Amino acid sequence: METIRIYVENMFKALPKTGELKKLKQDILMNMEDKYAELKSEGKTENEAIGIVISEFGNIDEIIREFEIEVNQPSRNVTSEKENLPSMDLEEAKKYLRETKKCNFLISIGGALCMMGAAVLVFMYQLYDDGIIFRGLVEDKAMITPLIILLAFVGVAVALFIFAGISMEKYKYIDKGYFNLQPSARIILEEEGERLRTKSTIGTIVGVVLCILSPIILFLSGMKSESGYVYGTTLLILVIAVAVFIFINISTCNEGHKKLLKEGEYNPKVKEENKVIGAVAGVVWPLTVMVFLIWGIAYDGWEICWIVFPIVGVIFGGFCNVYKSVKGIED
Repeated sequence: METIRIYVENMFKALPKTGELKKLKQDILMNMEDKYAELKSEGKTENEAIGIVISEFGNIDEIIREFEIEVNQPSRNVTSEKENLPSMDLEEAKKYLRETKKCNFLISIGGALCMMGAAVLVFMYQLYDDGIIFRGLVEDKAMITPLIILLAFVGVAVALFIFAGISMEKYKYIDKGYFNLQPSARIILEEEGERLRTKSTIGTIVGVVLCILSPIILFLSGMKSESGYVYGTTLLILVIAVAVFIFINISTCNEGHKKLLKEGEYNPKVKEENKVIGAVAGVVWPLTVMVFLIWGIAYDGWEICWIVFPIVGVIFGGFCNVYKSVKGIED
């Protein structure tokens, strides 16, 4: 009920405090509260009842015109670029959130598949060195087979990335912020986003902990034999694959809400500044993986090459913090 009162107050905040408008505000508030109580008695949840009541409220300018109330406020007739943007209602926002959730899941699967492909490559090469597989094949065929399997994993991942990208193509205007969210939808999405924030935080913590603890596998496996480092590396990459899945699918579960509400890094000003960080990340991390694989495969450095990930992670994190400080970007 308090949400409805706040909503009505906000709608009338920019209007003159005339007796006629005060009476109209009280009448509207009373009608909305009656409708809310009626919906609750019908078994609707609090969020459902609030959403229905607010969605039926209508546009404040239309209500003023309907009651033929004179409002001497020229500034309300001045159109701006923001006011000319298309309006988004709750139903359209929910549709976007469902599509975002599906695409995030596909992308998280694709990211995990890329890591799993690298794990299979390392694992099969070690099995070949130990004489367990490909004993009947010439060396060239034995060496190319794991690469083919890696490419198959990457191929499936790329297909998922492309499908997700095409699915979200129609929502580019949301990524660019070319829309105005209706006040009724904003209230509901703010409440949902607040609940999802905890889930996102837990996902981030779990992913970070997995990445930090994963080298323990390498140390323990390397204590048994020299080849144990390689098998341990395989498990390390698989653990990181799980962390990648969690980072993309769970820790970003409230990203759709943040985009719709234009909060945090999706605030137009912050988003523009963060393009630099995104561009740097798109170069740094693929190069890091390449260094890891080349160091391990070409120079047999599996027992130590994993260190490139924490080193690059610390350096990149420091770069992000310095850049944000210089630009005055707040998280």
